[in-house]
Amino acid sequence: MTKADPRNNYLRGNMAVISTSTRYLPNRDLSFGKLLKYWRHQGGFSQLDLALASDVSQRHISFLESSRAHPSREMVLKLAVVLNVPLRDQNVMLTSAGFDPVYSEGDLLSPELEPIRQVIGFILKQQEPYPALVMDRYWNLIQNNSCCERLINWLIEPEKQLDNFYIDGKINLMRLMLHPQGLKPFIANWSEIACHLMQRVYREAVTAEESNEYITLFHEIQTYPDVIRVWQKTNLDSWQIPLLTVQFVKDNISLNFFTTITTLGTPHDILLQEIRIESLFPADKMTEVNLRTGEWGVT
Repeated sequence: MTKADPRNNYLRGNMAVISTSTRYLPNRDLSFGKLLKYWRHQGGFSQLDLALASDVSQRHISFLESSRAHPSREMVLKLAVVLNVPLRDQNVMLTSAGFDPVYSEGDLLSPELEPIRQVIGFILKQQEPYPALVMDRYWNLIQNNSCCERLINWLIEPEKQLDNFYIDGKINLMRLMLHPQGLKPFIANWSEIACHLMQRVYREAVTAEESNEYITLFHEIQTYPDVIRVWQKTNLDSWQIPLLTVQFVKDNISLNFFTTITTLGTPHDILLQEIRIESLFPADKMTEVNLRTGEWGVT
């Protein structure tokens, strides 16, 4: 049985939004010189800064960016490391310069990654009785602990999640947070959260030169009600607090969280570099009490 796709409700009749929203994104030139210049700007390097940090002449950096010189494979990797370019994007830089990619993307279920799975499972278990989840680069949910599953199921019935948010066997957390049939009705400070999340999606869409999935997601969520309005609005009130929290409210129960993001150190695999473990912690005493007593969400 084919499940409903929540995107269909808002894509129909909104193609003008999708076609015009490309104005927010830069021209996507995949030449090595353009990519090098882009990542240099991202890192806040001048050509002289990059030359000094990589022990390459400023003249050669200039020639590489203007395509008057062609880099060696070693030069591509050397500059990418200095600029702290993600592994996936290092492969893109190599390909743009005419070389084969060097970094592979593993499968989390493979036997080789069993130690990683054990560590992730340990982190999720240790986070109890607070929520924690694992997501990939596109904010697709990979794994979660029992408290996180209980939180989501409390806010949205599992059947509705399956019908509305499972696409290609995955649930996308950005869609879940921003869609009006998702968590939006239960987030008291949804406008502030939506603005923050849109900024994150935009940053990823800008940097993901080889991926259309980011662009598709970015365009899609702009078609959801109120998303563009809150993204374009500067919320000065949220700047007065040291940390943005997310406030879930249902059945007169309020759960207020701040989050931390954990990544794996020194990865040589694309998947392992892109996995993010998000842990939610109580932002006030009442939330802590509710989570520890376990009386919330009882049906």
